[in-house]
Amino acid sequence: MPNSNAKLHSNHRGGREASRRELVSRSLQSAQHCLENQDFGTAYAHYLLVLNLAPELKTTVKETFQFTLFKWAEELDSLARIQDLFNCYEQALELYPNDEVICNSMGEHLFRMGFRDEAAGYFHKAVKLNPDFADAKENFYRVANWLVERWHFIMLNDAKRNLTYLRAIESAVRSGSKSVLDIGTGTGILSMFAKRAGASFVYACELSKTMYELARDVVAANKMEREIKLLHLKSLDIEIPKHMPERVSLVVTETVDAGLFGEGIVESLIHAWEHLLLQPK
Repeated sequence: MPNSNAKLHSNHRGGREASRRELVSRSLQSAQHCLENQDFGTAYAHYLLVLNLAPELKTTVKETFQFTLFKWAEELDSLARIQDLFNCYEQALELYPNDEVICNSMGEHLFRMGFRDEAAGYFHKAVKLNPDFADAKENFYRVANWLVERWHFIMLNDAKRNLTYLRAIESAVRSGSKSVLDIGTGTGILSMFAKRAGASFVYACELSKTMYELARDVVAANKMEREIKLLHLKSLDIEIPKHMPERVSLVVTETVDAGLFGEGIVESLIHAWEHLLLQPK
């Protein structure tokens, strides 16, 4: 009896595997037929089924799947079916999470729809995945020109201003301010000043996704990624101990410019004073 049961189970498994292969084969044929007839939506659905049933075929059908996705996305875009378009890209990125071509294409759709910050994130990921991907690099630089305000470059090249910040931060750290929060870190320059001055704990928050990613790159390039904790948050949303273990002893910011009230820096500094900064005894 045991041998008979084992044989029965083996036959059952073999039958299921044969059915799976048959369904995959038919779906691939149907997908190809749909592509020939430019029925990209149905072809896309067939490829989704194939890739879910036979993940071992991911490499084999990758290029054809990409082509089908992009064609179907163009149709959805022209029909203003935006949510369906995004759903397709989310499905595709679940199957190919590290595909720079799909990330770049998603970014292009987001950019055209006006979601520039989100687009920059996908372009940046595509460049990270493949630094030699020319289209993604061009797209990232293009969107960065929209998102990185001109005054960032002016400030970074203002040696006198930066030296004043550096000396002030060094003085505060030497006076005992060993934990620092940088509000609106931008490129991360003040956070790095604080760390080099000897601060034990440095936290930096940045709301803009593009500037947050840029700060991560700059901090990493200066080998401080393990010493500066970057938060993609508005300062008003920082919670203790969720984001920082305790209040800091020094808050720095360089968001004070002509857009003082528009940037909400007054509210941010009040919040930092009340909730994030150690109070004098």
